[in-house]
Amino acid sequence: MASSSKKKTTMAKIMRENRLRERRVDKQAKKDARKRASAESPDVLLDPLDATAYAPASLDATAGEPGRLDTTTSESAR
Repeated sequence: MASSSKKKTTMAKIMRENRLRERRVDKQAKKDARKRASAESPDVLLDPLDATAYAPASLDATAGEPGRLDTTTSESAR
């Protein structure tokens, strides 16, 4: 039998494949950007065993002493 020259892939399938390829490219670009950003400016101390390691004050949600949680607000909310 001779091979058919008729196109067997629908436009919908081609469009789905194109969107998938674009999403993969975007995802890889985001991943690379995160890697570059973390390599350029590490904001958090890297030693996980260091008890004094904490995020910078700009990232600290408690605005109190580093590493301490503000328990007064959680008690008043009860």
